[in-house]
Amino acid sequence: MANPPMIRSFLQVAATEEVAQPLRVVQIEGLAVLKIIKHCKENAPALVTGQLLGLDVGSVLEVTNCFPFPIREEDEEIEADGANYQLEMMRCLREVNVDNNTVGWYQSTLYGSFQTVELIETFMNYQENIKRCVCIIYDPARSNQGVLALKAMKLTDSFMELYRNNNFTGEKLREKNLSWVDIFEEIPIKVSNSALISAFMTELEADTPVTQCDYDRLQLSTKPQMERNVEFLIDCMDDLSMEQQKFQFYYRNLSRQQAQQQAWLQKRRAENNARKAAGDEPLPEEDPSNPIFKPVPEPSRLESFLVTNQISNYCNQINGVAGQSFSRLYLMKALQES
Repeated sequence: MANPPMIRSFLQVAATEEVAQPLRVVQIEGLAVLKIIKHCKENAPALVTGQLLGLDVGSVLEVTNCFPFPIREEDEEIEADGANYQLEMMRCLREVNVDNNTVGWYQSTLYGSFQTVELIETFMNYQENIKRCVCIIYDPARSNQGVLALKAMKLTDSFMELYRNNNFTGEKLREKNLSWVDIFEEIPIKVSNSALISAFMTELEADTPVTQCDYDRLQLSTKPQMERNVEFLIDCMDDLSMEQQKFQFYYRNLSRQQAQQQAWLQKRRAENNARKAAGDEPLPEEDPSNPIFKPVPEPSRLESFLVTNQISNYCNQINGVAGQSFSRLYLMKALQES
């Protein structure tokens, strides 16, 4: 006789810990993408933010809707109004049967300058209530060059653990094997549309090929984009130099303290030898009350890591702009020769 299947209660099933699947892709609705682009472009060059709504399904984070946050100043009362606005918007969306689960937020940026301490703090605040959330970054300036500058970012688990402990010393970073490339993780974005919208877009397509030429793509000048990227890169190099000066000052103080400790220990040992010869008890070789034995605080390496990330981002953008410019120049050279 076969054994009856074991029946588990609801509490037993709820208490079972399931291993969460890693986030593989962010699937965002086309309408949500258009809302993000419209909000960011209308307020450019001012930086704006908004809420992402959707569902967390396995290894896919679905973004089905979004709404913008009002532009506000740094004021407590206005911040409270912003929180009330967010709650009211989510309540209205719930009443009309629209997804109102928060899965992250979106924000605009200027030439990729988004890797800041404020972004990390916002991530940590979201992580208190949402285990998996993302930030959609949209760059209107880069999108004007013919590229959809849209990316989904999240913090790595190893970095969040270090940030919670607020320990970014060199020893801890070596122990965790964490470098500047391990702060943010980019998640692939997949834009999806419903079957009804896809059918409607197919009907809107013209039967004849497009006859209007886009001559903007043939512009040979990349001066504005190149100049801004180089300017930002120079600012980041200055910031990195200041961070290096902090560490140089720290190591100078550490070397000075170690020299003072050695001199004090030699003096104490000579004094203990004299006391032993006189038959007295030796004094301890370390005196915690002495200021020279207090550890010198090591500066955090978080700022230098973020600045290094920004430098890498600007270098990649300069490389991309220069590569496109060379391609157009070679194309025009071939056209002139022919």
